Amino acid sequence: MTKPLIGVTTYLDQARWGVWDMTAALLPARYPRLVRESGGLAVMLPPDGPEAAAAVVARLDGLVVAGGADVEPVRYGAEPDPRTGPPARARDSWELALVDAALASGTPLLGICRGMQLLNVALGGTLIQHLDGHVEAVGVIGRHAVKPVPGTRYASLVPELTEVPTYHHQAVDRLGTGLTASAHAEDGTVEAVETDGPGWVLGVQWHPEMGEDLRVMRGLVEAAAR
Repeated sequence: MTKPLIGVTTYLDQARWGVWDMTAALLPARYPRLVRESGGLAVMLPPDGPEAAAAVVARLDGLVVAGGADVEPVRYGAEPDPRTGPPARARDSWELALVDAALASGTPLLGICRGMQLLNVALGGTLIQHLDGHVEAVGVIGRHAVKPVPGTRYASLVPELTEVPTYHHQAVDRLGTGLTASAHAEDGTVEAVETDGPGWVLGVQWHPEMGEDLRVMRGLVEAAAR
């Protein structure tokens, strides 16, 4: 059986390797590894013009919007908090267009950390620009418990309270139109969101690529295979 093709968005940053120091499309290797281990084929989607998004999504079986920089607050009508990071405008424009195209076409979609926040913003939601307790230390992935909401898509994948790898200082505030919160942290932070309709759309606030639990990504790959 042909494995489903899963597009994963990338960073666009200055990077050094060998003798080179230049702008590069970057993706931590754990993302494509997680896709492969979950039964899919991974392809990188570096930032492009938003007008190309629909054509790109049309060639995919599933889409992953990866983690990364804070979403620029202007995207949800807010002034930047001093603790909000610098904008990644090329990523914001490209990934919002990809999300819109995936939603319009019914392409299975998984948002990871920033990707979940961007999904919420794409549907008219807002973000908490800073909260404490979800980053262990700079550059260190922490862990905390996440509790699923019974009856949700996420709960059908992971029905029990589970520890997840986490690294974020922003979170969902007002939910976007058509989204339901499907998991929470112990402090009440929204940790997963999903659409109410029949399409397979899920966002998780944590980083499944940094752990060994395949269930969330496998859910996306299985939906893409259908």
